Amino acid sequence: MEFKKDSILLNISDDKKQEWIYDKLQKKYKLFIANTHNEAEKKIIEKTVGLVLMDIDCQKIDGLKIIKLIREIGQSTEILLMGSTKSIKNAVKVIKIRARDCIEKPYEIDQLEKKINRIFQDRGVKSDIHKISKEFGKYYIFENMVGNDKKIRKVYELIQKYSETDGTVLIQGESGTGKELAAKAIHKRSFRKTGPFVVINCAALPGDLMTRELFGHIKGAFTGADVSRPGKIETADTGTVFFDDIDSLDIHMQAKILRLIQEKEFERLGSTKVNHVDVRFIAATNKDLMEMVKCGTFREDLYYRFNVLPLNIPALRERKKDICMLLKYFLRIYSKTTGKPVKKFSENAVKTMSEYEWPGNVRELKNLVERLLAITKGYVIELQDVSSSVTRKKKCAEGTLKEMLWKFEEECILSTLEGAGWNRKKAARKLGIHRNTLLNKINAFRLKISDKNK
Repeated sequence: MEFKKDSILLNISDDKKQEWIYDKLQKKYKLFIANTHNEAEKKIIEKTVGLVLMDIDCQKIDGLKIIKLIREIGQSTEILLMGSTKSIKNAVKVIKIRARDCIEKPYEIDQLEKKINRIFQDRGVKSDIHKISKEFGKYYIFENMVGNDKKIRKVYELIQKYSETDGTVLIQGESGTGKELAAKAIHKRSFRKTGPFVVINCAALPGDLMTRELFGHIKGAFTGADVSRPGKIETADTGTVFFDDIDSLDIHMQAKILRLIQEKEFERLGSTKVNHVDVRFIAATNKDLMEMVKCGTFREDLYYRFNVLPLNIPALRERKKDICMLLKYFLRIYSKTTGKPVKKFSENAVKTMSEYEWPGNVRELKNLVERLLAITKGYVIELQDVSSSVTRKKKCAEGTLKEMLWKFEEECILSTLEGAGWNRKKAARKLGIHRNTLLNKINAFRLKISDKNK
């Protein structure tokens, strides 16, 4: 039987509530009601439903057995848990997985519909990615990483090998190359895939706040600590912790991270109780950590602790043959998510973009495609539609020295901003200037920043 992506199996404890939900959803989705455990299993095994709306408090059906069945047979059916806060937490703990989403009682029908719509929308994107993957070939799409160049295929092979072990991984590469995607791919293919994937942005918080964010605190640990709260390390138990921009940690915090990795233990802020966790650690950086070790700004022992399994992500300019493929990929994905018709690039536009150096790497290309899809009116995106950032280098060869220096500085700032996803603090740090200086230069060059990047 063919899998129906927009069909839902209802398993609600309250018959009146079930009837009410059925009445609200039947116009938009194909609905099934299972009154017995055997009926529910049959629908799932026959691949009749795309989503199980599972009331974990329901006595008609053993919800945990249904969820285990879906995972055991490798079924792609999504799960939306309903129930009390306590029952949902217990369910997740028992089955050691996370459902696609959960909704706590009491809830409104609008809230429920939004979650269902989002699940099916995401499924549509995944389906589209699968179609593109089949069209492009075996190595073109690997865990949302796109490319067929031999350098990126080597990355895929290492990700597969590293996912079969539990050692620490150090991912190195320029900004925008896809280091977090690689980390997620390792997690998703490992035995920890059913556990959480927790991202720690090391550049986002200073040392004192980072300690609190990582390790949590007890009540009364500091002014305003009215209740005890777990940190991200604690919530990552049985999963993977990803330290992004690990080079941003100060020496004091590096010592704490070293102990955490070595002993898999920590204390909450204000407490002397030692907590143990079962997690895997992956770190990423766009800096030369060995050079930082020589300069005394990064601990040598921590470097070797992370660099057990090294992974280097190539810059986009090192695999330019993948650019055309990436352009097609992002056009299709953004067309799917925005509802806009699928467009194409002209040969001249593709040729020019293939010759560009892409200092912001895949992230810069991705942002450009999103922008072009939004602003171009025709079906074909021509060379003149392409952002001036791609052709800027040719214009810099004309004019006085002062004019060329002005244009060169503008190019560097814009490229760095695009590479940093328009994060001005991160861009300023990469340029080696103060954030206020960068803001002044943005105004001087009249660089336009879209609302979402402000």
